[in-house]
Amino acid sequence: MKRLSPKLTQKLAWSFTWTAGIIAVLVLLFIIGYVLTKGLSVISPAFLFTAPEGGLSGEGGISSCIVATLWLIAVTMAILTPLGIGAAIYLAEYAPDNRFTHLIRYSVELLAGVPSIVFGLFGFAIFVLALHFNYSILAGALTLVCLLLPFLVRSVEEAIRAVPRSQREAALALGATKWQTVVHVIMPAALPGIVTGVILCVGGAVAESACLYVTMGGSAGMPTSFLSGGRTLAVHVFYLAMETNALDKALATGAVLMILILVINFITRWLSQRLQAKMRGGA
Repeated sequence: MKRLSPKLTQKLAWSFTWTAGIIAVLVLLFIIGYVLTKGLSVISPAFLFTAPEGGLSGEGGISSCIVATLWLIAVTMAILTPLGIGAAIYLAEYAPDNRFTHLIRYSVELLAGVPSIVFGLFGFAIFVLALHFNYSILAGALTLVCLLLPFLVRSVEEAIRAVPRSQREAALALGATKWQTVVHVIMPAALPGIVTGVILCVGGAVAESACLYVTMGGSAGMPTSFLSGGRTLAVHVFYLAMETNALDKALATGAVLMILILVINFITRWLSQRLQAKMRGGA
């Protein structure tokens, strides 16, 4: 059998990768375009500023769902971000290479593959029942922290390890301490990768529904604190799509969810750029 020439093999490989990439982008644009086209026509001030009323007709709006989603994101990221980044710094820069460290990394990778509904049952048993947080945003946020922590630790650790060793050695050679090197050299260089991991975790928190269904309770009322129950936009989409005849409102809620994720991503990247410039300026 005649072998293909290297040039032809390279052309075929490039053609395949470009075709796969274009198909993936087209599918993504089709989904986004369909949801936005169908959903934006339903969005109105009354839809955004009234709470869901329940029932098979899906009457009411999504005001309480927006507030519950924002509460959930704020509480989840306030707990998750320092834990995940701190654990990643320890594993990448301070942890010795021994069996205990290998066990930690193996456990993190193992937890990353556990289905979200299992975390939901864990959160229901521990946070809702054992710790008496009841159905609340706090119980949902702590469950999401358990769900997203393995992913954030791994992504931040890889971002830190991607910083060239020569930068560490140069900082230490100039008399910087280990912590000064981490804060003023490694973290600014790894910040783009860290921000990407945080943004993906925000997206995961916003889009999650299975584990929140059993920890937040699905109340349509307006939450007043992180100890209140609530219904996120993703859970509300599930209710509208599965238990009502209001598919148009489900698509409108999905459109609002997409716009909210885009806004949060934009704000996060803007803040990261300012923080990166400040950290480099103070080095």
